[in-house]
Amino acid sequence: MMRAGGAYNPRPCQSTPEVTMGRGPSIEARKNATDAKRGKIFTKIIREIGVAARAGGGDPANNPRLRAAVDKGLSANMSKDVIERAIKKATGELEGVVYEEVRYEGYAPGGVAVIVDCLTDNRVRTVADVRHAFSKCGGNMGTEGSVAFMFKRLGVLSYAPGADEERITEAAIEAGADDIVVYPDDGSIDVVTAPEAFQGVKDAMEAAGLKPDHAEITFRADNDISVQGDTALQVKKLLDMLEDLDDVQDVYSNAELGADAYA
Repeated sequence: MMRAGGAYNPRPCQSTPEVTMGRGPSIEARKNATDAKRGKIFTKIIREIGVAARAGGGDPANNPRLRAAVDKGLSANMSKDVIERAIKKATGELEGVVYEEVRYEGYAPGGVAVIVDCLTDNRVRTVADVRHAFSKCGGNMGTEGSVAFMFKRLGVLSYAPGADEERITEAAIEAGADDIVVYPDDGSIDVVTAPEAFQGVKDAMEAAGLKPDHAEITFRADNDISVQGDTALQVKKLLDMLEDLDDVQDVYSNAELGADAYA
């Protein structure tokens, strides 16, 4: 039996309430963001390809992180030539800028936890930009590890409403997924994996004819914090401001934003 928001479990559902992992943004929301910010997204993907190739080599077949970044680029309609140039710059075949990974943590208004992952060639510039965003929107930066413990790193394969729940469940269990989450509000489905199992599960699902609408290794909060009204507006403003920074690759939070944030 499938429990909405929980793991696959053959036993009957219990009536006692459960604490469940926070849900990521909807597929539609991610698509709209991609369409609106395609130029910035290309820049971010190119940086990720470069860092992955520099760290693990330029062959996607032997570098899972690079393969995931290349898949992300192809999904965003990035040309193979652009991807190949990014890899060659990272491996030294072409001249390019060297980026390093930096993570910042902090709190948005309402006690919302925020993780900001960056790729930068200038730490001084990046930390100043991130700190400015937090300060301007009523938040504050924290120390390393101050909020990261509230999140888990996971592989997530997302299927839009209307997907075949039974087929996805059977294939995901066979592929070794850790969790299958069905959201009762719209019927969309997340297949959750350990980060190291992500590519194998993704390949198995696609081989079964079940290509996800969105797939990524991400952070999910153990518990979300609901924010409403002016606080929700401030939180959304901060998250948007951080995501718009050139050096920022990903922004994660445990905010559950109400309709007020999108008014």
